[in-house]
Amino acid sequence: MIPNQWYIIAESKEVKKRKLTGLTRMGEKMVLWRNSHGQVTCMSDICPHRGAALSVGRLLGDSIECPFHGFQYDSTGACLLIPANGRLASIPKAFKIRTYPTREQHGFIYIWWGEPSAQFPPVPFFESIHDDFSYSTIKDHWNIHYSRAIENQLDVIHLPFIHKTTIGRGNRTLVNGPIHRLVPQEGNSDILEIWVYNDVDRGQTPQKASEIPNPDRRPFLQFRFPNIWQNWISDGFRVFVAFVPIDSENTILYLRNYQNTIKTPILREIVNAFGNLGNFVIERQDKRVVITQRPKKAELRIGEKLIQGDGPIIEYRRRRQELIEAAQQ
Repeated sequence: MIPNQWYIIAESKEVKKRKLTGLTRMGEKMVLWRNSHGQVTCMSDICPHRGAALSVGRLLGDSIECPFHGFQYDSTGACLLIPANGRLASIPKAFKIRTYPTREQHGFIYIWWGEPSAQFPPVPFFESIHDDFSYSTIKDHWNIHYSRAIENQLDVIHLPFIHKTTIGRGNRTLVNGPIHRLVPQEGNSDILEIWVYNDVDRGQTPQKASEIPNPDRRPFLQFRFPNIWQNWISDGFRVFVAFVPIDSENTILYLRNYQNTIKTPILREIVNAFGNLGNFVIERQDKRVVITQRPKKAELRIGEKLIQGDGPIIEYRRRRQELIEAAQQ
């Protein structure tokens, strides 16, 4: 994972009031819960005393109690009580649990994956998806590193093959360009924009990106570091995906169908649900092949023989590696 970034790790509705939610993200066991004001806490799901999972404990107001020996911790991870020592005993500083800075926006829960900071950058999202957009969500598990799942959504070559019965119909196997550009954003949550110009192969030579006139329309695809993507189908309709790392070999996809053209409540929900049904069919076409890729994790140099049409993937790998190296320094 890229350090020092805001990552979506779950949908807001998955963390209920008065209930502990245990999950694995970023290769670590975490427990999430809401305090009496509804604010989300995310901390390591392990008691420093004897290693028990806090997620099978219980909430006591604004604190969490370990199920093994009753140790209590607040939302900062500080231990409030060691019952065996008595309620008036001082608490050793070693009894401290790692917590993650958390934000809740756009119906998602974000955590800061990186070094502590006095001032964090804004959480990444797409400004073109306004508050008047409604959506429905589907969630799916892929047995692959999240970088591979992301690259699939930047891949303009696979459409007529994996999706030949859906969005790849028309046999447009020849790839002109594609045009892509990286737009810097605050907090290094840069946006990779992609314009797609696939065509039927009539024996012509594919155009290079430099030979295609500068686009005068919004990009077809946008990826924003570290883990969100949208297909800008029209001004009133988008397909959005958050690629959530579970560990080095597993990813959760949160796929949303956004639209703001139908606003009548019941009809709006029907349209959103049917839109996501189509997205689910397409997503499953991708999944069948992507989970077979080896190695499971994408890197800048892993021996693959890339071609002109892979330009957006090369740019993603280059920038991802650059951000990782910068954080390590």
